[in-house]
Amino acid sequence: MLPVVAIVGRPNVGKSTLFNRLVGSRSAIVHNRPGVTRDRHYDTTERWGDREIMLIDTGGFEPDPEDELFRGVSNQALAAVEEADVVIFVVDGRAGVTPVDEEVARILRSSERPVMLVPNKVESDAVETEAQEFYRLGLGELYTVSAEHGRGIHEMMDRVIELLPIEDSRPVTHLPHADIADAQNDERPEEIRVAIIGRPNIGKSTFVNNLLGEERHVVHDMPGTTMDAIDSKISHNGQQYLLVDTAGVRRRSRVSDAVEGFAVSKAIRAIERCHVTLLMIDGTLGPTEQDARLARLVEDRGRALGILVNKWDLVRQTPERNVHVLREEFERKINHLGWAPVLYISALTGKGVHRTFGMVQDVYRTFDTRITTSECNRFLEAAMRSHSVPQRHRRPVRLNYMTQIRVRPPTFAIWCNTPEGVTEPYKRYLRNRLRETYELAGTPIRLHFKQKRRTGEAGPDDE
Repeated sequence: MLPVVAIVGRPNVGKSTLFNRLVGSRSAIVHNRPGVTRDRHYDTTERWGDREIMLIDTGGFEPDPEDELFRGVSNQALAAVEEADVVIFVVDGRAGVTPVDEEVARILRSSERPVMLVPNKVESDAVETEAQEFYRLGLGELYTVSAEHGRGIHEMMDRVIELLPIEDSRPVTHLPHADIADAQNDERPEEIRVAIIGRPNIGKSTFVNNLLGEERHVVHDMPGTTMDAIDSKISHNGQQYLLVDTAGVRRRSRVSDAVEGFAVSKAIRAIERCHVTLLMIDGTLGPTEQDARLARLVEDRGRALGILVNKWDLVRQTPERNVHVLREEFERKINHLGWAPVLYISALTGKGVHRTFGMVQDVYRTFDTRITTSECNRFLEAAMRSHSVPQRHRRPVRLNYMTQIRVRPPTFAIWCNTPEGVTEPYKRYLRNRLRETYELAGTPIRLHFKQKRRTGEAGPDDE
């Protein structure tokens, strides 16, 4: 069991900067615009003494905001306080006490959690003196820090360690979606990492909340509500999953905001660190050019792919929209991804969402498939018998030997006398036949054609 520490405070006081300082990376987006962080963001710290800690970064805490979006953000902060063993209440040491700080302090005093009051942005002795006015919030000792420069961090964390429970005996569900057996077993099963991508305002966060069974991510009908790539752990039928909800990716010409541009780059990096990517498409609109670009990006990055057609409850109410129409649109607009399975869901009502884990398991299995060398060569011989290599090169092309050189995705090397003579249509034929023969739906397939070695040189097994 990892102890949990929540970082809360009003917007733009430096919570995400402190979070990044403690986890040792730029895990959370940092910007001087209030409200950039909106969801609960989990990560583990580097070890402090002999303790490792689960940190929660939260959105700006506003006790009674009028805006519906910020009401959801504040609810996320309250949920983080309920999860925490210790709460770090961050305030702006340069700005002094504000009415929002006073109201947040009142709420935290009634939370029955140990609360540390941390004035941030204290870069000098003069600012430290001014920060003493925060004593009037009635939360005890102050721990002044500069999260940006590292000042006071060690003293603050020493106190956090003192406040943490010596032995946490609460249920394992205290860790977000951990499985009891796995938490007690040193040899944990491999975690399947799943990125959910798509255009803005398409229902990705609603979908993840539905899978998790709780309102972990802020949902709002304003495009761009999710700015960060947010990780959530869940166990299903004994398998651990890490779900990564990403920012909606717009066309590059429409990404004019610096924060949104950074969020898009984090979404792309999320694809690279995950095994499986779920591309969500709006069923009421069908696949768009941007969906096709995202799908191509997943394929180029070599990740397993499943397609989720969302808002199916609305599609069924529209006579001119149905499965056949959508299939025609898929064939016309993203026919290069005919190998990706498609699931029709409604993230809002939950219809079909439960089948997502089955899809992820299926595409991950193909993504991790290994075929023996002898079987590869039987396949190659049968493929060439059915469709011989086109001879469009000055030298006759002969394929001699095939072996799988890696998984995730399945990658094969084929030795031949003239690699440059193998045409793109024939490469596509071999990939399609591999899919059909070994049921490799949902994963890209890599083929590398290599020059056959001369007699006396090391063979392909020595590479």
